[in-house]
Amino acid sequence: MLALDAERQGNPLWYHNSSFIGLMLYLDNFSDSFANMEARLDYLEELGVTYLHIMPIFKMPTLLNDGGYAVSDFRSIDSRYGSDEEFDAFLRACRQRNISVCLDFVLNHSSDEHDWAMRAKAGEKAYQERYFITDDKSVVQAYEEHVNEVFPATAPGNFTYSQEMNSWVLTTFNHFQWDLNYKNPEVFLDMTRDLLQWANRGVDIFRFDAIPYIWKEWGTNSRNLPQVHTLMRMFRLALEIVAPATIIKGEVVMAPSAVGPYFGSQKAPECHLLYNFTFMVELWNALAIRDSRPLRALIEKIPHDIPSGASWINYVRCHDDIGWGFNETVARQMGFDPFSHRQFLIKFYEGSFESSFSRGQLYEFDSETLDARNCGTCASLCGLEKGLAEQNEWEQELAVKRIVLLHAICVVVSGIPVIYSGDEIGQLNDYSYTFDFTKSHDSRFLHRGKFDWALANQRHDLNLPSSKIFHAIKRLIEVRKQQYLLGSANTLTTIETSDHAILATVVTPLERDYSTELLLFLANMSEFQKRFTVDLALHYLLEITTFKCLIQGREVNLDENPLILGPYEFLLLSPA
Repeated sequence: MLALDAERQGNPLWYHNSSFIGLMLYLDNFSDSFANMEARLDYLEELGVTYLHIMPIFKMPTLLNDGGYAVSDFRSIDSRYGSDEEFDAFLRACRQRNISVCLDFVLNHSSDEHDWAMRAKAGEKAYQERYFITDDKSVVQAYEEHVNEVFPATAPGNFTYSQEMNSWVLTTFNHFQWDLNYKNPEVFLDMTRDLLQWANRGVDIFRFDAIPYIWKEWGTNSRNLPQVHTLMRMFRLALEIVAPATIIKGEVVMAPSAVGPYFGSQKAPECHLLYNFTFMVELWNALAIRDSRPLRALIEKIPHDIPSGASWINYVRCHDDIGWGFNETVARQMGFDPFSHRQFLIKFYEGSFESSFSRGQLYEFDSETLDARNCGTCASLCGLEKGLAEQNEWEQELAVKRIVLLHAICVVVSGIPVIYSGDEIGQLNDYSYTFDFTKSHDSRFLHRGKFDWALANQRHDLNLPSSKIFHAIKRLIEVRKQQYLLGSANTLTTIETSDHAILATVVTPLERDYSTELLLFLANMSEFQKRFTVDLALHYLLEITTFKCLIQGREVNLDENPLILGPYEFLLLSPA
């Protein structure tokens, strides 16, 4: 690991390389335990994965654990996943295959079964001071006036009453998740100690959960406060001193312009990687309305004035729901009322909208505001579940095309693509969660099912939709690895076309003063064949008309007028 520190300090942007391809998974769903995980690495290597994000594995309560985000010991692996020795053997196996490993590190809260919480319940004042505990109901009421609820339907209110202490405890996310008080320096010191323990075990990347919430200030909304950035800077400095090969991925669920500050500055960087949450939302928005304009507007506004070591994480689906935080200004410019459009998206991806191809479920439905989020796997939301149920081969083919298209856009947009485990084989919704009383209240388990190894093991039978998806995504990864322009150090410029369904972008180097290198990406966001023209009035395209498609291998002449793209077809073009 010391050698790796030296190597990465010599190449500090190692994670910007176009060969950096991510996949996220639940260990128990994918391989049951670390003992079985090494045998599964062949599959990941075949797909082309070089960065593996494993969802929470630290010790957690048996039942009330929020999928592992209620941590009862930040220093121990839960025994359900295996032993320390098995975890270390897994890390060594990943290192031998050049696969970087990412673990979740939950900064905002602990489980109410954590040793600190248990000692607080027992009356130890030093441990009560590690949380936000009050016996004054007026303090609770004043806080509720300033701070919104995160999960008003499933976890209403921001405080939970503790019978043991005869007091209220701040519990932003769930009644069994107690918020940590970073005003107490002992909290920061102990959390840093635990973080560095895992870095010294060989973890390459830490995903910091729910970053905007980690500092609370009475009389404010306790979100995105300046002290949060100070804490993030401190965590990063500690890692840079002790384990400089290790990087931070942050979860900040906001628009890119609001997320960008969590990269920090060139002189004082914070997170290395941040999720481009709104990009994911606009992908699904564009797919539903068969119109590229929301996606184009998002691409045009992705901030590029970020530290040189920063990069975006781009994804189609993840373990969480889809919340419809689309750009309301763009929606209005397109003639959509934001409320009505949100209702359309909610119903479309639930499958209740007439003619919808999607099959999903609602999450956090609010009967008063009619707001909701949507859950489901990529394949089910893209129509594969419906096509298979109806034995409609054309609908199945369209669904496959939608799935591949969404992943192709992730491969092209600046940043690091991360695949959600199961999406690469078109895995469908898992409705079995409704029969498990520990999960039935949370529809996010719809897309948190067991990995279908029977389906994955048939991946070379190209008659199956799942196999077509696997090999198409594998091909996208192979092409990305061969094109340095598809790494993080690029910029995208959108191009006008004669049809709103067509997404057209030019990929160029971020520093392009003396470079004429470029790639051109054209994609049809609809199920209809499109004949269209491209505005070539951009200086770097004036003298280039003949291109070769890196995916299909065919030659494309932009002088042909109009161009034609089939349903959900895309072209990744390089000058011939």
